[in-house]
Amino acid sequence: MMQQNVFQTLADPTRFRIVAALAEGEQAVGDLVRAVDIDQSGVSRHLRILGEAGFVTMRPDGARRLYSLRPEPFRAVDDWVQGYRRLWEGRLDRFDAALARRQSERKK
Repeated sequence: MMQQNVFQTLADPTRFRIVAALAEGEQAVGDLVRAVDIDQSGVSRHLRILGEAGFVTMRPDGARRLYSLRPEPFRAVDDWVQGYRRLWEGRLDRFDAALARRQSERKK
């Protein structure tokens, strides 16, 4: 079962923008500050929260810290969504079949 914490972490608009920026590849804090247009302390706080939730990893590069996304939490989210996707695809397939039958009956 997907933990509610994962969705709470991604629900924050700033963290979501940071994740979107990191989807383009590894970035330094300064790059993220420019991408999300908040101050460095704010970006650092959100990166700490994302790191604690397992979404990002940091690697030192001299004096810089480079952040990147970890794939595991996104796979877990995808696995969780997949169960609901199957549910809705089945319902939509049945709806499509019922609609096709109705349209066929109207043509007669």
